[in-house]
Amino acid sequence: MNGLDSIAYFMEDVREASRLEEKVDPSAWVNKYLAPYVRGGAELLSVGCGPGVILQAAAALHPGVTGTGVDISADRIQDAIRRKGENQQLAFVQGDAQSLQFSSNTFDLVYCRMLLEYLPRKEAAVAEMVRVCKPGGRVLLQDLDGQLLWHYPVDPVMQRGVEAVVAALSAGGFDPYVGRKLFWFAQNAGLSNLDVQAESYHLVAGAVSHRILKQWELKLDIAKPQMAKALGGEAQADEQIQRFLAYLCRPDTLTYSTVFTVTGEKPC
Repeated sequence: MNGLDSIAYFMEDVREASRLEEKVDPSAWVNKYLAPYVRGGAELLSVGCGPGVILQAAAALHPGVTGTGVDISADRIQDAIRRKGENQQLAFVQGDAQSLQFSSNTFDLVYCRMLLEYLPRKEAAVAEMVRVCKPGGRVLLQDLDGQLLWHYPVDPVMQRGVEAVVAALSAGGFDPYVGRKLFWFAQNAGLSNLDVQAESYHLVAGAVSHRILKQWELKLDIAKPQMAKALGGEAQADEQIQRFLAYLCRPDTLTYSTVFTVTGEKPC
């Protein structure tokens, strides 16, 4: 299994979509990040839409809003179609963010959330999002920076294991520092009037709560095959997982990452 296969395996695990869905309140996310840019009759595109729960919330903001979701996974698209039921405002199609199948200048708002970190051709994906956006429309990019990497006080053994796993995943295009690059991607793709937000994410100060611990246990179990490959075997992966979870349970530790949100306008 090469690096790209490892990323695909992680993204295709059926538990990953449900895990991510449980971590976000669709209405709260939409009201915070998308609502300022959505008007009645707007056409929306969700790139890497997953099961479509955020797009459903966005389409409900105003009358006449329509939404299209695109995702590389046929299973996730089928899940999104099932969830939307008879809702004629929404459509879901399988496709590649790095080569979108839509005509240029089609959508009023194009957005992606936690997608670019996984894509080998990140700049191509951003350029495609800008291409299909209407002149005067908006493109929103959101992703993480420092995912899994920032902790204090440092446990050298744990940190070496984390960095080994991240390095192995990076061979397939995974970028734990993509968040800080979104501003440059947006600017380089020709967007103007850029707005940049940076917020703490994955923040655990002191002993982790039971709910967050369960989320981490699931995340690490999903990643376990790739961890075993990077660390030399399943036993080493189990040891690293237990060390990481024990670190999160300590009362004197802090772990966090940052989420960047960059929004820009396509010039008329």
